[in-house]
Amino acid sequence: MTNPAVRDLLARSNRLGADPATTNYAGGNTSAKGTGTDPVTGQATRLLWVKGSGGDLGTLTERGLAVLRLDRLRSLADAYPGVAREDEMVAAFDYCLHGRGGAAPSIDTAMHGLVEVAHVDHLHPDAGIAIATAADGPELTRTIFGDRVLWVPWRRPGFQLGLDIAAVQQANPQAIGVILGGHGITAWGATSDECEAHSMEIITTAARYLAEHARPDPLGAVAHGPLPERERHARAAALLPVLRGLASTDRAQVGHYTDSDVVLDFVGRERMPELAARGTSCPDHFLRTKVRPMVLDLPPTAGLAETVERLTELHAAYRDDYRAYYERYAGPDSPPMRGADPAVVLLPGVGMVSFGADKQTARVAGEFYVNAINVMRGAEALSTYAPIDEAEKFRIEYWALEEAKLQRMPRPKPLATRIALVTGGGSGIGRAVAHRLAAEGACVVVTDRDAAAAETVAAEIGGPDVAVAVPLDVTDEAQVAAAVQASVLAFGGVDLVVNNAGLSLSKSLLETTTGDWDLQHDVMARGSFLVSRETARVLVAQGMGGDIVYIASKNSVFAGPNNIAYGAAKADQAHQVRLLAAELGAHGVRVNGVNPDGVVRGSGLFAGGWGADRAAVYGVPEEKLGEFYAQRTLLKREVLPVHVANAVFALTAGDLSHTTGLHVPVDAGVAAAFLR
Repeated sequence: MTNPAVRDLLARSNRLGADPATTNYAGGNTSAKGTGTDPVTGQATRLLWVKGSGGDLGTLTERGLAVLRLDRLRSLADAYPGVAREDEMVAAFDYCLHGRGGAAPSIDTAMHGLVEVAHVDHLHPDAGIAIATAADGPELTRTIFGDRVLWVPWRRPGFQLGLDIAAVQQANPQAIGVILGGHGITAWGATSDECEAHSMEIITTAARYLAEHARPDPLGAVAHGPLPERERHARAAALLPVLRGLASTDRAQVGHYTDSDVVLDFVGRERMPELAARGTSCPDHFLRTKVRPMVLDLPPTAGLAETVERLTELHAAYRDDYRAYYERYAGPDSPPMRGADPAVVLLPGVGMVSFGADKQTARVAGEFYVNAINVMRGAEALSTYAPIDEAEKFRIEYWALEEAKLQRMPRPKPLATRIALVTGGGSGIGRAVAHRLAAEGACVVVTDRDAAAAETVAAEIGGPDVAVAVPLDVTDEAQVAAAVQASVLAFGGVDLVVNNAGLSLSKSLLETTTGDWDLQHDVMARGSFLVSRETARVLVAQGMGGDIVYIASKNSVFAGPNNIAYGAAKADQAHQVRLLAAELGAHGVRVNGVNPDGVVRGSGLFAGGWGADRAAVYGVPEEKLGEFYAQRTLLKREVLPVHVANAVFALTAGDLSHTTGLHVPVDAGVAAAFLR
């Protein structure tokens, strides 16, 4: 970091971005003006550092800043062709950049560069937007702030809005900022600390006024109280797969469930349907939540079958309404309709489900709708909630600049939007599978009887937007049901199931006890059956197809010495693959198996004593067992957990879309185990 202005800007940005009530994830922008050196002339030059397009204030670093020459940026005012062509100015920002690298300038760059103050914040605080979306917002702004904060009528973000704000600031030297109609706030200051103080003054003053002057029950009386938590979560888990399947009509989505107090209060209020129909207002809100949510109009006590039927009807109506909305406002140059499915669904007594192309996008959509709820409540507490009109929402949702931003996004990974549940994921093959699936874009539920091991693997993969850990003993029917429910509540459903949990005891027939037999069959035969049965309920309810993969074994087809219980249990699993492939194919669910052999290094199974037993059977030192297995193969190669994970990926990534009932050997070539 080479400039004090940048240091102060980043510190201020991170503080402001840490509180979702101050500004949303990836919402708002901040800037600083200062002096740098022109590397060509060696002369001092005035620069603007501003948060770039798509960045997040809470995690902003220097790489996320766009850096522009202030003189060139301000000279654009002379070349400005007017509101009808203001989108052209975004491309012109590139000719004002200082050096290479950094982030792309955002549409709000003009707002920051044209205001004649060193530091500028543009934020989307709930309290500020409540004033901005009130029907009498201009009068409220005068009442609350006097001439210290002024009103700027709604205008789509762009160069003209920057000119408007700059003119207000020039004409009102006493002002510390503005309320932007239907949008948010902008504040400024001579120093970074002063700018932050002014931003917080606007936010806290608005919040205090709301608290002191709010009318009671602005959202109406309670129509539906929340279900008790356990019942609520069970209901959500039953509805989420159905909703995810509906919301994935145009393209597959990941879900996020929210049952915070704010959400439960809103979805249960008498006026919720009316207010939700008005839609959100701040551009950052409805770009992520769509123009309005889908609202269930049944009480939480309605029967499950009745509720599912009604959701299906409401979804069809939502799609028709959204298509009509697009057709009302689309012009010859509008981008194609991006999809007519809802991004947010409100469920009285249960909560809210939000959807996106990945877990983070789905979660952020839900967070933005919580902000919108706070805005509606605040505006109605003082006045009437009056968001920007539908035509303006369309202009932003299908803005060519927004479309360009979407086109710049990286191509999705092969398993993007897939939700994977891996049993025995805390070590060995399961750990390798979990890592590979996540690396290819899947959300992963890591289950293991060893809860700490599952937590470790989930943490290795990433945060809860990528992987979660769930303790699971696959022999326990109730635990299996709870684990699948946890998966659904975490990501909205399940698409890809890997039955990997296993163990082995190497004993001869005469030494094998009924306990040995029962243990291995309970974990592998019964356990995989229970997991497949419970996840199949979700797969069928979603109607999105899916994959079930069994990690079986070479021993499911090869008769080796001293492992009758293990080999028989693996043979059971191998035939489950064939049986389920035949049964679930009608639902688009593919069931396949992987038959590894000799996975010694990194294997939890071999580390648990199986390795020592097998080494004794074959008369080799335990540390040489992997080499022994490799030398008896056709390829003379050792098999590692990652090789099994590769096979799981190959079976589920899409290229084998017409393959089911298959067993893939991952054994480096064992002729005696060739499938016939």
